[in-house]
Amino acid sequence: MKKGTKATGGERFRGPGFWETVKEAFLGARRPLDCVQVEVTSRCPGRCTYCPHTTRRENWISRDLDMETFSRLWPLMRRAGRVHLQGWGEPLLNPAFFDMAALARKAGCQVSTTTCGLRMDPELALRIVESGVDIVAFSLAGTDAASNASRRGVDFDRVCEAVTTLQAVRRERAGVHLEIHFAYLMLASNMEAVAGLPALMQRLGVHAAVISTLDYVPEPGLAAEAFTPPETDKLAKAAAILSEIKAEARRMDLGFHFELPSPAASGTACRENIGRSLYVSADGSVSPCVYVNVPATVAEPKPRVFGNVRDQDPVQIWEGAEFRRFRERLACGDPDLPCQSCPKRFMK
Repeated sequence: MKKGTKATGGERFRGPGFWETVKEAFLGARRPLDCVQVEVTSRCPGRCTYCPHTTRRENWISRDLDMETFSRLWPLMRRAGRVHLQGWGEPLLNPAFFDMAALARKAGCQVSTTTCGLRMDPELALRIVESGVDIVAFSLAGTDAASNASRRGVDFDRVCEAVTTLQAVRRERAGVHLEIHFAYLMLASNMEAVAGLPALMQRLGVHAAVISTLDYVPEPGLAAEAFTPPETDKLAKAAAILSEIKAEARRMDLGFHFELPSPAASGTACRENIGRSLYVSADGSVSPCVYVNVPATVAEPKPRVFGNVRDQDPVQIWEGAEFRRFRERLACGDPDLPCQSCPKRFMK
């Protein structure tokens, strides 16, 4: 084996050399990608009403990303500022999760994940703190058991217990590098529940909350739970609620972030930041975002896959003409089919 290489999961990668590390320390690393999102697994214990894992359960493909495939992302990670380990499943179910986190950190990336919290215990919390992962976000769709009921199979009190467990270990081990967040889904029928978020965050020691809306509608019956640019009255109500809660969170020194679709937006950008990020599924396929790469045996009506890292260089996939054209079309106001009706285009 050549000097400066290491075997991981049967795959070779080149570690950053001494002078490369020194140069990056003084001049800063040239990282054209903000984030590489990686689906660690598509398996999930939850049965959330709004998720395709539930609505397509009869034809869902459950699979884990293997370490050999993940190691092929090395040249891509060396060009990224962050690796987010999460896709359509619960990432902490994959036994190789911490090996993946370690490799991403070795590539010079910050590492984050989003979890339902069901697997959390003191031992796992300690591994998270010691891994160097800098953000762990816990998923919620409400601020008490009743309002969080859409997250079937994920008991609200169990999530709170998981946050408390991680927070206790973080403080005990002085894990100041680690932030605990809430990834909060605001459904239109349940938008008032978000008012309880600042108090819940303060009680559990959560540093920040990121509010999202139902951007991927897995079946027509859920369309009313989403927010689209033409729904001005619904959007105005949501904006008023969120703006008030954001002001309250700021008074409590808590992070609180949200964006809503706007009819005044140009539609030439994307909240998923597809110009500087991409998504890799558990089978190694590369897409602009998680919403156009759903693991189901029934064909997705708007899939976009530009290659697979198992048989192609991931950087070449990213820089390839087809993927580049996809990004350019959005920026020019002529988006490809899966982006045309996506509300994320209209978030300022």
